[in-house]
Amino acid sequence: MGRSHETYSKKEVRTRLEKKRKDKEQKRAKKKGEGKKSSFDDMIAYVNEFGVITSTPPDPAKKTVVAAESIELRIIKNSPENSPDFMRKGVVTFFDESRGFGFISDMESNQRVFVHANSLLEPIAENNVVIFKIVNGPKGPSAIKVKLFKE
Repeated sequence: MGRSHETYSKKEVRTRLEKKRKDKEQKRAKKKGEGKKSSFDDMIAYVNEFGVITSTPPDPAKKTVVAAESIELRIIKNSPENSPDFMRKGVVTFFDESRGFGFISDMESNQRVFVHANSLLEPIAENNVVIFKIVNGPKGPSAIKVKLFKE
């Protein structure tokens, strides 16, 4: 008995889906027939002495024994630039007292750093040599704890 309420477009959709399902089954069967048997050993990868990934296991004859006492462990101290108490030295390139901000050019890195009047410990003017700390502000590096450099 046929499907009496089925329209032509419904039949097309049904036949297209059936064809797609059959094609998928055929591809799966073909892949299964010609495919290799994969084992756990085929999936393992090794790293050789040069750091290159390879499929061959390491040669046990080349194995070297390392005494645990010969391994040196050191703690590398941070450079002073990364420490929180490191004060930088720079020149005030621009400062507007009426607007309350300016810029400092760092002497080491020639980086322009924003400075706000609230970060000043004492009044500054253009071309003054100052010492300061750098923090990350909302729009980039900002100077805090700014004071005049006295030799």
